[in-house]
Amino acid sequence: MDGEQRVRGDGAPRWWRQGPPWWKGAGDEGRAARWPWPSTLLLTLFVLAGSNYAARQQAERADLDAFARVLLVIGAGLLLWRHRRPVLVVFGTAAAAMLYLGAGYPYGPVFLAVALACFNAIVAGHRKAAWTALGMLWAGHVLVAHWLYRWLPPSGDPAAPWGQEGGIAAWVVAIVAVSELARTRRDQWARDRAERARAAQRRADEERLRIARELHDVLAHSISVINVQAGVGLALLDTDPEQARTALTTIKAASKEALGEVRQVLDTLRTPGDAPRAPAPGLDRLPELVSQAAGAGLTVELEGSAPGLPPGADLAAFRIVQEALTNVVRHSGSRHARVRLDHDGGALRLRIDDDGPATGTDAGGSGNGLAGMRERAAALGGTIEAGPRPDGGFRVLAVLPLKVKAKEDDR
Repeated sequence: MDGEQRVRGDGAPRWWRQGPPWWKGAGDEGRAARWPWPSTLLLTLFVLAGSNYAARQQAERADLDAFARVLLVIGAGLLLWRHRRPVLVVFGTAAAAMLYLGAGYPYGPVFLAVALACFNAIVAGHRKAAWTALGMLWAGHVLVAHWLYRWLPPSGDPAAPWGQEGGIAAWVVAIVAVSELARTRRDQWARDRAERARAAQRRADEERLRIARELHDVLAHSISVINVQAGVGLALLDTDPEQARTALTTIKAASKEALGEVRQVLDTLRTPGDAPRAPAPGLDRLPELVSQAAGAGLTVELEGSAPGLPPGADLAAFRIVQEALTNVVRHSGSRHARVRLDHDGGALRLRIDDDGPATGTDAGGSGNGLAGMRERAAALGGTIEAGPRPDGGFRVLAVLPLKVKAKEDDR
């Protein structure tokens, strides 16, 4: 498992693609709310100790005194605000380093604070400020080392060799290059995190729509049957008790089936990742669907046979037929419907016809029902056509591919 997490796709470790945990939010408001006390304290101690060592190695430079140590503490201590005030910190550390060098103190880790401040400013997006501060520091060093050295301590020191300026310029370029690389990588990590968040949101939206479609199809069909049979039972309760009993039996069976399918959907929600306890309905249950429609007073002619389909396509085909028959029961004056199945050319064709006429403004079905059918078909790469027939009635024509191309997982 760990190996799979470390190496995927292009072979890069996951932290390189997503960013190390401590890096997330660097330079952002959430990161700025935290004071970097430990790192600042350690860096200050390192700068002081390193400068003491450098003073022993560079006897020709001025000795470290209280003023020098104050400049070193200020330059390193400013890094405490590097996440909150990156521009101020990069100019402040550069100014402290410039004063330190202008006073003739030995070269040493004083530049480390400038490098870290520049790095943080560039990563935070303040590139011009960082470049300007480094440029001013380099220009100030040139002035001190080649012109102002005559009037600045230590006394009697010669001008610095020009080759030294090339080394300092290379040092500046290296800092900028590393900082820009880090900024680019951090931006990439931020884009990757945003894309993963959008992908997770898309998956959540798709799952919510899938559950809404499933519940709509289950409840709309069963409640339509229950509504029709309840009306029959009420009408025949006094004149034909036996027929009323049959209607009540149909209501009981339809409600039991609806409760079972709703429970199956809810069980899937409660136990993510587990297989459902009962198989999802498919076209093999069309005879049962025809029987239920008959209980609602609708005669259904079934023509053709269904080929073997993947589970998702099988469920979608069943729900499309179910919703189309439910719409006939609810919105058509016809008590006769025809369901035809054809498959050729790698596609399954479902055609559901009724002879009409429509009994209300929602001819052909409600907006949610037709939208659900179209969403199911589109998810499989298929199409839905629904509308009145030229000779009267209503037709639903669905074309679904027999081979469903699996979606790639969002990364």
